Amino acid sequence: MRLNEMDDDEARAALRSCCASTAWVERMMLARPFGDVPAVLDAADRALAEISEDDLDEALAGHPRIGDRPDNASSAREQSGVAGSSASVLAELRDANVAYEARFGHVYLVFANGRPADELLAILRTRMTNDASTERRVLRAELAKINRARLLRMLSTEHAADEGISR
Repeated sequence: MRLNEMDDDEARAALRSCCASTAWVERMMLARPFGDVPAVLDAADRALAEISEDDLDEALAGHPRIGDRPDNASSAREQSGVAGSSASVLAELRDANVAYEARFGHVYLVFANGRPADELLAILRTRMTNDASTERRVLRAELAKINRARLLRMLSTEHAADEGISR
């Protein structure tokens, strides 16, 4: 597995592309070498469960608002379903993002995975009814899904490169 073979700087950069939390990355570094893909995913889940609330905020800072222009390829891929949405739905989503941030103090994070803007807006509106501690649990679960998807994509691309397969 290429993730095991990378030097420390290369592995940190690869892991940071999955999650912006330094503490999460360092926990993943300590878990190397990984036996297989399920071991990577298990380590990712454990690392996320162990990071502090401040570390979670650092991870959130690495994610653009849903509906804004993504600043990295992973976010662009994940938010691809938003691109074809109507201007009115995008405006509602922008307004709802602002309200969410005012209520909870951080960006609305959801496993977008190609979902359309109207679905992401409905989820946001539902989550606005959460209390702060419930919402923090929900966003950790959403971040776990995002981290897993990014790791799987990275490992899949890595496997394809090892096999000489272009993607």
